[in-house]
Amino acid sequence: MTGKIKYVLTLILAMVIVDVAAQNSQVMYYMNLPQNHLLNPAMRPSNKVYIGLPALSGINLNINNNFVNFSDVFMPGKTGDSVITFLHPDNDINDFIDKIKDKNSLEPQATIQLFGLGFSAGKSNYIFLDINDRIEGNMVLPGDIFKLALLGNESFVGDKMDLSSLRGDVKYYREIGLGLSRDITSKLRIGVKAKLLKGIATASVVNRSLEIGVNNDYTHTLNADMTVNFSAPVKVYMDADQNIDSLVFDDNRFNETSGIVDFLMGKKNTGFGIDIGATYNVTEKLIVSAAITDLGFIKWKKDLTNLNAESQFSFSGLNMVDVANGTKTFEELGQEMMDSLKNSFKVSDSENPFTTYLPFGLTFGGSYNLTKNFSLGVLSYSRFIGKQMKESLTLSANVNFGNAFSTSLSYTAANHRFDNLGLGLAFRPGIFQFYILSDRIPVMWNKIKTNGATIPLPTSWNTIHLRFGMNIVFGNKVKKKDDKPMILIEENTEVK
Repeated sequence: MTGKIKYVLTLILAMVIVDVAAQNSQVMYYMNLPQNHLLNPAMRPSNKVYIGLPALSGINLNINNNFVNFSDVFMPGKTGDSVITFLHPDNDINDFIDKIKDKNSLEPQATIQLFGLGFSAGKSNYIFLDINDRIEGNMVLPGDIFKLALLGNESFVGDKMDLSSLRGDVKYYREIGLGLSRDITSKLRIGVKAKLLKGIATASVVNRSLEIGVNNDYTHTLNADMTVNFSAPVKVYMDADQNIDSLVFDDNRFNETSGIVDFLMGKKNTGFGIDIGATYNVTEKLIVSAAITDLGFIKWKKDLTNLNAESQFSFSGLNMVDVANGTKTFEELGQEMMDSLKNSFKVSDSENPFTTYLPFGLTFGGSYNLTKNFSLGVLSYSRFIGKQMKESLTLSANVNFGNAFSTSLSYTAANHRFDNLGLGLAFRPGIFQFYILSDRIPVMWNKIKTNGATIPLPTSWNTIHLRFGMNIVFGNKVKKKDDKPMILIEENTEVK
């Protein structure tokens, strides 16, 4: 295998491992941060006013997949002073195949906070506004696709594979949320945030049925009933038989300022969402909470393209073995696949609006205050993506001295891993509150020597989460002894 092909294949699997996502950090749930209302809108920080500036207050990166670790793709060579990939001849490809699941999920996502504002309105009310740009993708790949690509056609001749679980969508949208939390009783606090969603661009696969068979001549026959919907400035060019010839980005849309503004404002692509949460003080030390977040949808009506496949067709197939043995380059294999597939899709006569739904989260938490500044917490977070559910459980130890200093050390069982440590740190010099959080810190590392240098590589790393930013906060003055203490509902922390 040439060096170029090795680089391409290694890059592809590295992209799978470093899948960027924007799930909110569980480690910040019991910290005194304004951002914890993203997990539960009933949460209220101790400061009276907070302001979040574009990008500075919210950059959130989450890297994960559910089927492959870093050490499954990059590993020490036989000599111990080199790094090889899973496709290297010295590696048994079956070791990699054994880790593939029936349903392998990827969630490329990113979020940037454009603006944030929160302020107290009276003794019990807290009002907050968030404007975020979010890019979210959700993909499920059936395990048979990997097996067919990596093992070749021979073992599948005469068989049919059900790929009806294949799905995927990616969407770029703006979220404008206005929320209110309020004390209902001395123990119960409720929070609600309504969201206006403006869709900017999306591509969505609707898979009604998909089945692939391997023929005796090693070609593939695919029975498909599926649709790919676009809402984006793209143009589809067709040949004389109304088959897709090419899909081209329409940069003419951005020749004028009005076109750029219309695109970035998500004109005509509108949706709505809601977050609902509650906290309840069982005792002075024990607090429980629950929330449902990101419950919503977007109706896409602008820049529409509908591509339909409702037929049986044959194509040359995806055989990574040809790439591994050097008889075909990855570029050639990809081009053959695209040529075969694009000739099977027909462009629909109409531009039909369609709806996409947000993956939503369900959170249950409980914390126990051992002292007024130190608490222990447990947090369950479930994420629902179509028919799929992902679950994580976090245990944490939390220290909060108002919002002058806040830290949390956590352990999370999630993503088929049980060795995830998390750490959060926030401190406030004056009106500026700085914070950095990580939910997934690799625990075990390998050291590989190459060219006289030592390279540390995580052994079991398929998830990492990093969030950092800066808030501007006001109303943090220390109260006098005869003043009534202010209690943080989510943590029962007193600020003197």
